[in-house]
Amino acid sequence: MANFQEIIASDKPVLVDFSAEWCGPCKMMPPILKQVKDALGDKVTIIKIDIDKNPSAANAYKVPTLMIFKNSETKWRQSGVMQAGQLQQVIEQFV
Repeated sequence: MANFQEIIASDKPVLVDFSAEWCGPCKMMPPILKQVKDALGDKVTIIKIDIDKNPSAANAYKVPTLMIFKNSETKWRQSGVMQAGQLQQVIEQFV
């Protein structure tokens, strides 16, 4: 988590998947996130943070959830599973 603040300070969107092993929807997201990354390439940074291994994130961001940061600001957040196309459209608003 030490570099987290540096990562979200980027001027390109950073999608953070705050997830947990016990979270059902979280387990469905990896292939969806891969599709989004394949479609958007370098336009977006996608990282996954295990909230059980990073409890400070869980406390700070009320997770599990998906969040988009840009220039250290929270631009969007949603919990639950999203389809790749929907998620891609959301991210493209911030590119």
